[in-house]
Amino acid sequence: MKQLEGKVVVITGGCGLLGGKFCHAVLQAGGRVAVADIDLSQAESFAESLQSEFGREAACAVQCDITDKESILNAIAETERAMGAINALVNSAYPRNKHYGRHFFDVEYEDFCGNLSLHLGGYFLASQQFARHFVAQGGGAIVNIASIYGVTAPRFDIYQGTTMTMPVEYAAIKSALIHLTRYMAKYLRGTGVKVNAISPGGIADGQPEAFLQAYAEYCSEKGMLDPDDICGALVFLLSDASRYINGGNLIVDDGFCL
Repeated sequence: MKQLEGKVVVITGGCGLLGGKFCHAVLQAGGRVAVADIDLSQAESFAESLQSEFGREAACAVQCDITDKESILNAIAETERAMGAINALVNSAYPRNKHYGRHFFDVEYEDFCGNLSLHLGGYFLASQQFARHFVAQGGGAIVNIASIYGVTAPRFDIYQGTTMTMPVEYAAIKSALIHLTRYMAKYLRGTGVKVNAISPGGIADGQPEAFLQAYAEYCSEKGMLDPDDICGALVFLLSDASRYINGGNLIVDDGFCL
């Protein structure tokens, strides 16, 4: 089924682990994508590979720093020049500084604030500017990529025996992002712009086997997910099948939060 036939979707962090799969999912559903990434050369290379697979008109690359208003506005303008009217924004970038990922007592105040500014602030700014654009054109959709750790408290026991932890910044960012999604959905009521979130469970990315096994103990069937496992929820929220879902947060976690 071509649920996204004729739709143009901008995907920030389009070269990332999730963002890249999201680009493929949109194209497989009949849409077209703007690969928006802070690294333009990487975005161009990825867009070219998508064009080889799906056709010359299927994808374009735009440089986009979600913490820079002018960069966002330029990305909107360049996407419209290349592909026409934009139908949706997917916020899937994952900006963070070099100290991100420290344990709670090792996190400096400046790093905590800096990472919230980059990630939550960047999602706010990108959403604000795209929402303004969508209101002016009469409609559009925004999907924010949140997390199960914006929904439930961390299960710190699964990190025992590893060097990993669940960063405190991540919990603050993703929980706030879910409520920001609801705020925008309510604020933009009546404008034709809908705003929703997806909260994925853990995504497999080379984590230690001990962690994977401990994580899976909380799940129903699979445990850690693959990026492809999130794509169905994204296509649904971008499609007309979800036209009356606004301010929602779809949890895709194989039962981890239960």
